[in-house]
Amino acid sequence: MSDFTSNFWSVFISAATIIGIIACLVLLWVSGKTRAMTAQDNTTGHVWDGDLREMNNPLPRWWVWLFIITVVFSLIYLFMYPGLGASPGQLEWSQKGQYEAEMARGEKETAPMYARFVAMSPQDMARDSQAMGIGERLFLNNCAQCHGSDARGGKGFPNLSDGDWLWGGAPEQIKETLTKGRVGNMPPMAAAVGTPDDVKNVAHYVLSLSNSPHDTLRAQLGKAKFGACAACHGADGRGNIALGAPNLSDNIWLHGYGENAIVAMINNGKVNQMPAQEGKLSEAQIHVLTAYVMSRAGAPVAGN
Repeated sequence: MSDFTSNFWSVFISAATIIGIIACLVLLWVSGKTRAMTAQDNTTGHVWDGDLREMNNPLPRWWVWLFIITVVFSLIYLFMYPGLGASPGQLEWSQKGQYEAEMARGEKETAPMYARFVAMSPQDMARDSQAMGIGERLFLNNCAQCHGSDARGGKGFPNLSDGDWLWGGAPEQIKETLTKGRVGNMPPMAAAVGTPDDVKNVAHYVLSLSNSPHDTLRAQLGKAKFGACAACHGADGRGNIALGAPNLSDNIWLHGYGENAIVAMINNGKVNQMPAQEGKLSEAQIHVLTAYVMSRAGAPVAGN
């Protein structure tokens, strides 16, 4: 760890950079002063293809000056910008600072437009074509990587267009999800359920809750064992939005469908994370994005 807390690498990089520049100047000076042994016709004696002879002419003067200008430019650059180890340079420029400055400028330019949306309710924004156009761009840039460009999600990523909400679909709940993020944790439950056969029985009972194809006998046997799951999913299996526990009776399967998928979930558990957007998007942008996400569900924007 000492290599990462000492200034060795900073000094090493600075020294290597300066020595490299000096070496270039020395090479240029030496090459200008050194004269190779030549014949009377100013050739070095090297001949290729029978008649191609290497001449001993000096570098063109414009070429030499271009080399010198390049070295001078590099010295000025290293003085003004970071390049010598940990030195920030005279201008103290950084990628992070440049990014923050551009983001601040962008927010300042768009502030008047977003000010109008902040004063609007999600219902009104859902009917505003400009707000929905901006919401769509925000969604494609920040959410589509997981939920898809059509908001229909995929295995492990919730479908935002079906009206089924893990953490609640009211405006304030969606806004909280976007702002703070969510962490859903399904712990491994095999030990609490019982034997591997008990796990299979519970899987069939879960399938029966949504009238999915299942073994009736196994489902009856698994009902009693489902008590280990009821603390989160409820005695009726309808879930709990306070915990992000899915509704098991709606035939919507986030992590796969069928006996094998449910058995794997009971045995192994699952952790899902929705990253927080508050450090990435402004409060006004999250407000617009909330209305857009709700509009994609095809349900009243007031919530469910």
